Amino acid sequence: MRTNTIVTLGPASMQPEILRQLAEQGVRIFRLNFSHGDAAYFSSTVAAIRDLEGEIGHPLTIMADLCGPKIRIGELPGSPVHIAQGTRAMLGPSTLQTRFDPDTVYFSLDMPEVLNGLQEGMPVYLSDGMLRFEVVQVHEPDRLFELEARNRGIVTSHKGIAFPGKEHKLSALTDKDRRDLDEAVELGVDAVALSFVQDRQDIMEAREAIARHRTWIPVVAKLERKSAVDNLESILAVADAVMVARGDLGLECPLATLPVLQKRIIRACRHAQKAVIVATQMLLSMVSNPVPTRAETTDVANAVLDGADCVMLSEETAVGEYPVEAVQFIREITESAETYFLERVQGPYPPKKEHNPAKYLAYAATLIAENMKAKALVSHSTSGMTARLLSSRRPALPVYALTPEQRVVRALNFFWGVRPRLADERIDNHLERVQEFVQRSQDFEPGESVILTSGQPTPGQTKIHTNEIKVYYK
Repeated sequence: MRTNTIVTLGPASMQPEILRQLAEQGVRIFRLNFSHGDAAYFSSTVAAIRDLEGEIGHPLTIMADLCGPKIRIGELPGSPVHIAQGTRAMLGPSTLQTRFDPDTVYFSLDMPEVLNGLQEGMPVYLSDGMLRFEVVQVHEPDRLFELEARNRGIVTSHKGIAFPGKEHKLSALTDKDRRDLDEAVELGVDAVALSFVQDRQDIMEAREAIARHRTWIPVVAKLERKSAVDNLESILAVADAVMVARGDLGLECPLATLPVLQKRIIRACRHAQKAVIVATQMLLSMVSNPVPTRAETTDVANAVLDGADCVMLSEETAVGEYPVEAVQFIREITESAETYFLERVQGPYPPKKEHNPAKYLAYAATLIAENMKAKALVSHSTSGMTARLLSSRRPALPVYALTPEQRVVRALNFFWGVRPRLADERIDNHLERVQEFVQRSQDFEPGESVILTSGQPTPGQTKIHTNEIKVYYK
């Protein structure tokens, strides 16, 4: 299995025995959703995962997913309210709600700054896009608006509200997120996912908050805003991974464009050697059904065929009735899709025409490995960059990544086809470390060949980087 599965933990999956079954199915990344809990709530689960990691002998990654500035309406009088097509409603700050009689449908906001720049003709969506309105009159610029429903449905208090295509000048880190981030880092999580990212500055703020703890963990940028897609290149320059969060992104962008957006984002991430996660409603029917729908299996397979590093389960494993079965199904789907993916690409991806010796060294290593029918690629890298470069070529062979940094070991779980291992620091020479690993590993039989990559200092070299490829026979 090369495509990684991320599972969201919740009441259905936080028990140690369920965690063990998930790990036995190949799960290496566990998501803690801080929209539904805090560090204290997750502390025993983190301890259970660390115990399990020691027992199974594989690195397990814990990702804290912060809530971000989710925009919701306030208390709605008479909730739930039935909305007919053509219904008029008012939208504005909660301080103006008393102007209107109880029969008026009034959507109040505690963050009225998001209304700045809203104009007549702009769309407004509620209840995850199930209810769609249009601004028909601006009563007070940036403050009070009249809406008209374009379809019918039911809306309740505190539902999410979206303004497709409109940029909001809100930091991705709320005060709650800052507290959660500090507590999550102290708890010992291995990665943090940042919700509602809009530009690179959001990532830098998260990095600075993490650095204050005198540590480093990867930051995952969740793409849920159109502005984030527009700023993808600059976000990729500073983020460690990207999540295609199709729920909110599907509200910001026309639904018909979402499949192509997914493909473009995945391709951009691979070219930048950044991991990409596809999330939202992968096997949603399995919340209450023991098998997925045909459309869901096709959706998961298409994410793999697009080149995703990870696919993520949310409600399916957090609150669903069949968390282990959902993981079993997604594993079977990804393995089947990977077989066709490798048939279709017919060899490692060549780099773009650019001056990038490290990328070309990685490409050369994958070509040699496949031509020789080697058993695997084995790399040594302190930062994990070499493994990321090898992974981005999408070789058919597994990539074993040795690093002396435990944080990097767990970060590499996000990358396609990578099997991270902790390097033996008792051996000084990097190449000797890799050779000793091959000799000791039961994954390789005597006489089998592997391709080794490492960085060895040479005279005049100011910075150690990958500069050696070796054919090695056990």
